[in-house]
Amino acid sequence: MKTVSYKPVVALVGRANVGKSTLFNRLTRSRAALVADFSGLTRDRHYGEGRVGKYPFLAVDTGGFEPVAKEGIVAEMARQTQQAIAEADVVIFLVDARAGINAHDHEIARLLRRSGQRVFLAVNKAEGMRNSGAMAEFHELGLGEPYPISASHGDGVVDLIEHALSFLDDIESDDALDTGETVFEGDGSEPDLSSTESDEAEAADAPVEHRIKLAIVGRPNVGKSTLINTLLGEERVIAFDMPGTTRDAIEIEFEHEGVPYTLIDTAGLRRRGKVFEAIEKFSVIKTLQAIEACNVVVLMLDAHAEISDQDAHIAGFVVETGRALVVAINKWDGLNAEQRDRIKRDFERKMRFLSFAQMHTISALKGKGIQPLIKSIRAAHAAAFARLSTPKLTRVLLAAVEQQQPPRKGIFRPKMRYAHQGGQNPPLIIIHGNALDAIPDSYRRYLETRFRSAFKLEGTPLRIEFKSSTNPFIQKGA
Repeated sequence: MKTVSYKPVVALVGRANVGKSTLFNRLTRSRAALVADFSGLTRDRHYGEGRVGKYPFLAVDTGGFEPVAKEGIVAEMARQTQQAIAEADVVIFLVDARAGINAHDHEIARLLRRSGQRVFLAVNKAEGMRNSGAMAEFHELGLGEPYPISASHGDGVVDLIEHALSFLDDIESDDALDTGETVFEGDGSEPDLSSTESDEAEAADAPVEHRIKLAIVGRPNVGKSTLINTLLGEERVIAFDMPGTTRDAIEIEFEHEGVPYTLIDTAGLRRRGKVFEAIEKFSVIKTLQAIEACNVVVLMLDAHAEISDQDAHIAGFVVETGRALVVAINKWDGLNAEQRDRIKRDFERKMRFLSFAQMHTISALKGKGIQPLIKSIRAAHAAAFARLSTPKLTRVLLAAVEQQQPPRKGIFRPKMRYAHQGGQNPPLIIIHGNALDAIPDSYRRYLETRFRSAFKLEGTPLRIEFKSSTNPFIQKGA
């Protein structure tokens, strides 16, 4: 029996503000793409998994397409869209029923006809126009029958995708005739009858693969997208010398030395008083959500700019959320020895609360310092998900208390009995004993240093929680 594991790629293209991101969110049943009545909001390729009918597929959202653009951010967006068209199995060309056809639509249609791809023309915002003559003008694009849809309401979307993916039926029927085998849908739900009990035992013993979710954050124009492209070895996201190029949180899967990652390129975070546009406010929310959802954060700083209060605020939010952290100071290759010493002193002074995090100097554009950075990312992830045994935690705790006891509060001295792990990402250590409410922050930091040293917990925040025992012989209300 043969399994079809093939997932077709469906690219959504069209000029700006025709509803591509709205359709993407409907197909993926998510709110992954930013949507607003704002021209040119989407810029990078945005991938998501969808399923309509019996076939799963990958949907690709793209920015507003202007094929004739030769320079600037619009040209970079056009190159991203052309890449999406090249890798797609099906292209859905969206046009606006209310605005009608314009010169950009004709130019895009001409390019799509030359591409040789399967192209379906979707006329969006066509509520109530399905049986009217309003569709007639779209035949002049030369892309076949136009499909009237409403991405915001869902009208006609299922019929469109079923028609777009109907070529898979022909592929499966041809495969069945050629091989004489039964073919079923490729969602992985059917068992492989050739598997043996020994195979099942090996699969049960195999470790569960943990994909590292990595968010790249920082102020605008520090090189986040350039670092993503360097890691991937291709221009996957737009890297442009203009603050605010990235607006959405773009998730990209990639593998390095056998370790799977999900990279998240985020919008640059500016000081609250500098955020004016509603679109930028949504971008900030997406970035903060990406930090909370990831396992490891790379905080990028610009070596050519002074470390600002905003850099400290971003780092503080990462620490508050408990995410593992690695610091990368970018554009290091353009500094002399005196400037490098000044930046290092400035970092140690303003970012003292990040003493647990590894700091690396890199050049994202030239690919320098990338391997040590990845090594620290993996170490920080391992520390965030470390399993700490109760006996060893308790031994480290008692040894720390023996060397330096907690200060008295009045006539009582807090007494610590044992410790155990209460959570991961970040590691949480729960210490039990008596009168622990009196433990000062200075002693908490002392214990944190001892635990970090004993378990080699570099790159992750560490939480310590105290739980005091109550005297069961004291009657309540007595």
